[in-house]
Amino acid sequence: SAPFEFLWDMSISRIEFERSLPQAVDNVPYVIDGSVFAYAGGGRSWRITLEPLPDRVIALLRLPRHRVGFRLDGFDAAARAAWIERFARYFQRGGG
Repeated sequence: SAPFEFLWDMSISRIEFERSLPQAVDNVPYVIDGSVFAYAGGGRSWRITLEPLPDRVIALLRLPRHRVGFRLDGFDAAARAAWIERFARYFQRGGG
């Protein structure tokens, strides 16, 4: 299947991102090269890039942000949807 690329704007620090990433990607052994996180195995690969963005400021609240780029290779539509759903679930935040 063709490579699939998409972008998300996430309100998250790099430290928080790195803390949640292992479970979000099912603990596969990925590599980190600067702002790139990548995995290849079993005929599939993914690549995630982080680009810092200006903090989002709401009154006295300051939220760190990153533009997160994704590239999935070797995933059919169902596998791609499952990967994205799992990733989103581990980075989902509740509000009050």
